[in-house]
Amino acid sequence: MKTSTVAELLSKDITLQDIEIKGWVRTFRANRFIALNDGSTLHNIQCVVDFENTDEAILKRINTGAAVHIKGELVESQGKGQRVEIQVNTIDILGDSDADEYPIQPKKHSFEFLRENAHLRTRTNTFSAVMRLRSSLSFAVHKYFNDNGFYYMHTPIITGSDAEGAGEMFKVSALDSKNPPLKEDGNVDYTKDFFGKETNLTVSGQLEAETYAMSLGKVYTFGPTFRAENSNTSRHLAEFWMIEPEVAFMDLAGNMDLAEDFMKSVLSYVLEHNQDDLKFLEQRLLDEEKTKPQVERSEMSLIEKLKFVVDNNFKRVSYTEAIDILKNCKPNKKKKFNFIIEEWGADLQSEHERFLVEKHFKCPVILFDYPANIKAFYMRLNEDGKTVRAMDILFPGIGEMVGGSQREERLDVLKEKMKTLDIDEKELWWYLDLRKYGTAVHSGFGLGFERLVMFATGMGNIRDVIPYPRTPQNAEF
Repeated sequence: MKTSTVAELLSKDITLQDIEIKGWVRTFRANRFIALNDGSTLHNIQCVVDFENTDEAILKRINTGAAVHIKGELVESQGKGQRVEIQVNTIDILGDSDADEYPIQPKKHSFEFLRENAHLRTRTNTFSAVMRLRSSLSFAVHKYFNDNGFYYMHTPIITGSDAEGAGEMFKVSALDSKNPPLKEDGNVDYTKDFFGKETNLTVSGQLEAETYAMSLGKVYTFGPTFRAENSNTSRHLAEFWMIEPEVAFMDLAGNMDLAEDFMKSVLSYVLEHNQDDLKFLEQRLLDEEKTKPQVERSEMSLIEKLKFVVDNNFKRVSYTEAIDILKNCKPNKKKKFNFIIEEWGADLQSEHERFLVEKHFKCPVILFDYPANIKAFYMRLNEDGKTVRAMDILFPGIGEMVGGSQREERLDVLKEKMKTLDIDEKELWWYLDLRKYGTAVHSGFGLGFERLVMFATGMGNIRDVIPYPRTPQNAEF
């Protein structure tokens, strides 16, 4: 007999049929009622044990967390809260669970406690819902690009370049850490290392993706990236996943069109396919909001925020116009912002971005044409000589979601920018070659996948949307 899933059985209209199911016990009460879950859905299915005809030794082994194999009959439920239930004929205990020591008891646990038990936290409703949504979003990303003619590219994880120029990278070395070879000046001689040069874990696949875009036309990366930034905030991870499309012959306007269409598509997918999980997470947030002071409560529910993005056209606003709006707005004039906007050139903070989205324009916003000195070297310089063709997409509740630009395709301009920023041409000779051989306008953007999952689930800490978070002083599991 085929083993069914909980999701399949709860969706069936047919009852009075023999079924077989395997899963984990969420609760077992009155020596009779098992709430069973197998991860296929948020919901449990009730299994009714005939305790008078079941071995007492088996009943004693049915504890929260135990894995069981049940054969029985799917029938209409006699109780409230469920349409169908299983009348158990036989039950086998596949793996015991110590009732006293099993950490994930049927009660409310703090997220901090669950992070310490990250190997078991998906046994809870909240984290099973989050991870199903993460999976759906991942599928939606690949589906969108596949449907739109993009090629999936696996960019290197080990690299000799720093795409962001930040310098906060994890080193990769096979040298003896206690006795590395040294040069005459006393520095480590990396020519004796495995790769013959100093290498790191990548912070971005963008530069390598550009090389493939300039031959395949439309490519995207979706893979792990790493930053050695010693930051312990709710929005930073040392290991995270990035989505980075790159497109040849596309300017900044086309890049904004692509990013808007992409964001609407992936969020529409989960609105359609993950309704149960979204409704559960929305209710969790609503319950959490009730404990906050009125002024700190969100104006939109979780599903409203997703529809806010999907249903509204994104407003396109230049950085210069945004600065004028922010300089003259009430929160800035009354010094309600933590970071007061005083002049053009300021690097916008989340509070400014959220004001533009939630208060001023009341729709998602795309800011473009940023000051060159606060953006990366590879962004195309505008004719004014002081701004670049960069764009950021701003969402409610979170601020910046997407960052991208038209890339600098002019060899002389790019070399001058690299010289100003002291970036060695020898390290990026291959990147400069793209500007020598068949150069053309091209653009792309980057999206931190965990930030997208945070937005779609309403989770407030990035550690709670990735299976095993890597943060300063923490590489458990």
